[in-house]
Amino acid sequence: MKVAVLGGDGFCGWPSALQLASEGHKVTVVDNLSRRQISEKLSAPSLTPIRPIQDRIAAAKNIGEIAFEYCDIARDYDGFKRVLATVQPDVVVHFAEQRSAPYSMLSSSERTYTVDNNVSGTNNLMSALVDLQLRPHIVHLGTMGVYGYNDDFGEIPEGYLDIEVLQTQKKVTIPYPGNPGSIYHLTKVLDHQLMQFYAKNWGFQITDLHQGIVWGTDTELTKSDPALMNRFDYDGEYGTVLNRMISQAQIGFPLTVYGSGGQSRAFIHIQDTARCVSLAAHNPPEAGQPVQVFNQVAEVHTVSDLADMISSKTGTKIGYLDNPRKEAAQNSLRVSNEGLRSLGFEPIRLTDNLMGEIEETVGKYADKLDKDVILSNARW
Repeated sequence: MKVAVLGGDGFCGWPSALQLASEGHKVTVVDNLSRRQISEKLSAPSLTPIRPIQDRIAAAKNIGEIAFEYCDIARDYDGFKRVLATVQPDVVVHFAEQRSAPYSMLSSSERTYTVDNNVSGTNNLMSALVDLQLRPHIVHLGTMGVYGYNDDFGEIPEGYLDIEVLQTQKKVTIPYPGNPGSIYHLTKVLDHQLMQFYAKNWGFQITDLHQGIVWGTDTELTKSDPALMNRFDYDGEYGTVLNRMISQAQIGFPLTVYGSGGQSRAFIHIQDTARCVSLAAHNPPEAGQPVQVFNQVAEVHTVSDLADMISSKTGTKIGYLDNPRKEAAQNSLRVSNEGLRSLGFEPIRLTDNLMGEIEETVGKYADKLDKDVILSNARW
């Protein structure tokens, strides 16, 4: 297949692009390198050394057929359309979005950027494909955060809810009610609505992956060559909770738990992210069907459970801070991942061994850890 990976230079996009290339697909990474620029703006670069994109692509050619196109898909519609016309993709994997909830809530500037970048990029993708009369399978990376974090409806199903309408007594299936907790999560809700419209009106085959919080450092492919190394974020805006806490433990910084720590979240390892994207790419919904949704998760933990696990292993103290977010002090979370499991997904689960892999990576670059960027500046 010919596969365009939008946002393929990022934390999830890069391992996924390599995975698809290793399977024999012709991969084109399309990116404006904005994640690197945001790192500089925040003075919080990747802890691991990330090579320039040209070096990455050159090394990746030893894995498979892969190329790079620089393009800002949210702001350069005509340029993006030319890229799609040239690539003629069979599958488009869409990672090209600002991915941090805290970053999206820093100020009006970041709120505006996140909405403009994420929603316009998704609409530009779909609109350009309509103009070009192309109908590749779209695989979009969404988030579990579109559901909200509660079990009001029981176990969270995959995208849709079966209900009975009181007024008519009819049993119908509706998209699961969106309940975003940040501007970032809101853009993913809007993405889903956009894609539902394009699927209905123009017959697109679309898969939306509602992914949990990603942990881990590298995949087998990113570890195969120093030039392929994945980025690793530990700062308060982009560092996902488990990676951030293990980084804190390496320098004896109290593990930051916001609020009670009773917030339950879904998690997935970075290797599984790449595997699930591949599974989704190979299994489109039938033509004429609504957007297919897979919950891309492996397991659920509370933040306090993670902190206790790391603290008992490392001896690092836990620091409880006032929660800057508007969210429940604790919640229950039950999630179905039946769709991907039916395709053969067997998730990697958090173990001491895998935590050790992260510790080893962080340990190599511990002298670069900057305590001043560990805490989040976002308040909402």
